[in-house]
Amino acid sequence: MLLHVIDETRGDLERGAPDRLIAGSPEFETWSTYESPDGRYFAGLWRATPGSWRIAYTEWEYCEILEGSSIVTDADGAARTVGAGDRFVIEPGFLGVWEVVRTTTKRYIIHLP
Repeated sequence: MLLHVIDETRGDLERGAPDRLIAGSPEFETWSTYESPDGRYFAGLWRATPGSWRIAYTEWEYCEILEGSSIVTDADGAARTVGAGDRFVIEPGFLGVWEVVRTTTKRYIIHLP
């Protein structure tokens, strides 16, 4: 079937990789709601508590912030504050820092190259 019903009732808790942590003790909860048969497309919800960590993207990710506030800073120091209602795409090769200021929930769609 080509129509997939999204189930957002169960999330998986985790902590970020210690080698990427910059500040705080953020906790992450991810609701993986879809994975394509070829393993190249993913969708779901993600929530993180305050803290900051280094990010390095090898994939495209569409993000829609549902609640909270975060600051995404690129490797050159350009920072963008994102909050509820903001939508954006991060492309492969993006290096920087994700800082959660207030617990943030986002809906995501990921495409692996």
